[in-house]
Amino acid sequence: MEKQCFQCLHTKPLVDFYKHKAMADGYLNKCKLCAKLDSTNYRNNNLEKVREYDKNRKNKTERIKASNEIVKLWRLHDKRRGKAHSIVYKAIKSGKLVREPCQRCNEKTTRAHHEDYDKPLDVMWLCEPCHKQRHKELKKL
Repeated sequence: MEKQCFQCLHTKPLVDFYKHKAMADGYLNKCKLCAKLDSTNYRNNNLEKVREYDKNRKNKTERIKASNEIVKLWRLHDKRRGKAHSIVYKAIKSGKLVREPCQRCNEKTTRAHHEDYDKPLDVMWLCEPCHKQRHKELKKL
């Protein structure tokens, strides 16, 4: 099946439209390409407003609740994780372990990354983007 985008007026297959429950056919009336362009333009034209929203959305009740549930499941999946994180936290507080810049990009704000949870104080200091990248690399292995 196909649908016409009301913005660019091109007829495209339904896979080129986002699903939308409120629409009669179940798909948004704007194609994905036009929706992405609109989103990018809005963001660029309202950068301060968007940054303020992004900064504050982590404090919304539903996001805090969802985050807590994810952390709970994450800890239950491998109990060594929680123990390793607790040990690192206590070591930083006591001064036994000192937070360092990112070992990949030298960013100052970092987190402790464990290659092996059985060695809780053997950590790599990585910024959030490098930490996510490291986990992607590990998934590929």
